[in-house]
Amino acid sequence: MTRRPSAVLVLEDGTTFRGEAYGAVGETFGEAVFSTGMTGYQETLTDPSYHRQVVVMTAPHVGNTGVNGEDDESGKIWVAGYVVRDPSRSYSNWRAKGGLEDRLAAEGVVGICNVDTRALTRHLRERGAMRVGISSVDDDVAGVLERVRRSPEMTGADLVGEVTTAEPYTVKAEGEHRLTVAAIDLGIKRNTPRRMAARGITTHVMPATASVDDVLATGADAVFLSNGPGDPAAADDQVTLTRSLLERRVPLFGICFGNQILGRALGLGTFKLKYGHRGINQPVLDRSTGRVEVTAHNHGFAVAAPLDETVATTFGPAEVSHVCLNDNVVEGLRLLDAPAFSVQYHPEAAAGPHDADYLFDRLLELVKRA
Repeated sequence: MTRRPSAVLVLEDGTTFRGEAYGAVGETFGEAVFSTGMTGYQETLTDPSYHRQVVVMTAPHVGNTGVNGEDDESGKIWVAGYVVRDPSRSYSNWRAKGGLEDRLAAEGVVGICNVDTRALTRHLRERGAMRVGISSVDDDVAGVLERVRRSPEMTGADLVGEVTTAEPYTVKAEGEHRLTVAAIDLGIKRNTPRRMAARGITTHVMPATASVDDVLATGADAVFLSNGPGDPAAADDQVTLTRSLLERRVPLFGICFGNQILGRALGLGTFKLKYGHRGINQPVLDRSTGRVEVTAHNHGFAVAAPLDETVATTFGPAEVSHVCLNDNVVEGLRLLDAPAFSVQYHPEAAAGPHDADYLFDRLLELVKRA
């Protein structure tokens, strides 16, 4: 086996881990976050919500099923860097078309392996998500650290424009057409319009810069606000669009970043979590049913709202509909007198649990009632 170049990972607080290059040889910077999923690494890598983040995999063995041509959630890998403990030396799966490391190298994704990802994850849980650099071309820790501290922070980052579609496109309903939805692409995953199509929904995916007139011109029965990267406090244009849609009482459903956009449109604030929720095993309480769902998450920001009070908004009373059972973070909102609701997690989860898949049915019910 060819010897790997040495590599170094340096956090902005100076904590350093040494290992070996994985994927492309080079240097990269981003926000260090960890994902607790034991599967679905291909979906994680290609999720636009991970743009400008260096993902630490808590699962110790990564790459054993290779990569295929069906599981990508977008047209490219979006992570800024990748950290694994034990990379698979071979892959085996009937759908595999190649190896994970070869894919990372082909797309220029710099990574590091053979580091103690458990210790790194514990450090991020205790100290919080922070900027990080990975270099397999410079082992001068002081120099890498200086560049880490000069790199942009996630707080205040407006990244939606870097991940949204350049042109609108349509995903047609499967079978009988039941509904038309305009989806605002803030970093949408491919599986979302697929899940809608399976329910007879035709989805018009629109750029994040779409105007109210653009949205209404599709003839949409409802609007969907997708997941996406960055700080929701910087997404003023999308908040303005959402308020305009609420004023027109257009039925609206948002997930993840879209939940935060709806929160801001209702006059609520957002804040950065200490280390965020990422992975496919997060327990969430649906307060309307009392049911606990195991859900897939990828968010570093959350909505600030009182858990046990109805909030007066310009569009009528609103309430927190879902709560994370790990830390009481707001995981969903709904308007009581207007057709709008949202969740902070991923009902289209792939790979992941299907507990929240019913939310697409709830969208159909929302439009029917409206």
